[in-house]
Amino acid sequence: MILNLDRPFLSHRLPIALAAREAGFEVHLAMAMSDGEAEVRAHGFQVHALPIKRGRTGVFAELRTLAKVFALTQRVRPDILHLVTIKPVLYGGLAARLFGIPTLAAIPGLGSAFLMDGWKGRLMRVVLSAFYRLSVNHDRVQVVVQNPDDAQSAETSFGVPRRRITLVRGSGVDLEAFPRTLEPQSPVTITMASRLLKDKGVWEFIKAAAIVRGQNPTIRFQLAGDPDPGNPSSLTGADLDQIRREGHVDLLGHRSDIPNLFSASHVVVLPSYREGLPKVLIEAAASGRSVVTTDVPGCRDAIAPGTGFLVPPRDAPALVRAIQVLVEDGVLRRQMGEAGRALAEREFDIQRVVEAHLKIYEKLGNYR
Repeated sequence: MILNLDRPFLSHRLPIALAAREAGFEVHLAMAMSDGEAEVRAHGFQVHALPIKRGRTGVFAELRTLAKVFALTQRVRPDILHLVTIKPVLYGGLAARLFGIPTLAAIPGLGSAFLMDGWKGRLMRVVLSAFYRLSVNHDRVQVVVQNPDDAQSAETSFGVPRRRITLVRGSGVDLEAFPRTLEPQSPVTITMASRLLKDKGVWEFIKAAAIVRGQNPTIRFQLAGDPDPGNPSSLTGADLDQIRREGHVDLLGHRSDIPNLFSASHVVVLPSYREGLPKVLIEAAASGRSVVTTDVPGCRDAIAPGTGFLVPPRDAPALVRAIQVLVEDGVLRRQMGEAGRALAEREFDIQRVVEAHLKIYEKLGNYR
């Protein structure tokens, strides 16, 4: 399994790797290491440090990374490659094509390049689409996407036949780790948890907080997450200083105790511009919390009628209106939370996701 970083592996892919090992696979992991390295190694997988940087690093740095992916793939010679996110899919897919290795290419979102405006954005999309075609458009690859819009993109933009595309709705949620809890006492608390990226709608959340608190200063807004310096959309230190000065939102930094965070919240908000299928929304649903998110691919696929509100992206006033309804109507808020929990139990149980991946592994094993 080739990924970009250890922490997202632990939060999104660990159950799949554990189930694969239990099914009899010898599991190797290749990714960049950070503060999650010790936990990854404690699980006993064979770990290979692979310094994949998510941001733009220059042509020569990218070629060195590509060469390392090729060398590692040739050395390990896996029976199956499982590639996760853009660079692992692009570089690992090229290696898989060269060495004839059956591959699961997971595309949990198309990345910031598919949100860019202007000629640079169009050029980036053309270049990336061409690379995707080289990496995933061959017979030994099964592409996994998390929403119907990305399935359509894989077919029309990357040339992948529909028979080789599998829709798996998100990374799943451990329903026992995210029990439904009763709402806490006031003040009503509105929580956003994500990487601190402009593309996640952080500024819309900040603006909404200022408006809502201007009318009702008892409402609490909190933002959990860290900047991502490798992403061109990341907030900067100066941005965080500005948010602190304005004082409308509590900055919590990275939180690993998301179940506790949501149990202490009333509403979970994610005003993102586009997603694969955001784990934070299905975790909110499992926790029995109503959500406000945007009517864009991925986000709209993570909720159902009666579990939350959809608003247009980049629209702080619409975000304010949805939040105010849930602030003022506790009965509706709790009804949506109950419906969200039922949705999580029905659609997003982590065991469903694990079983779907094991079935794809079995299918790929028949290609050898």
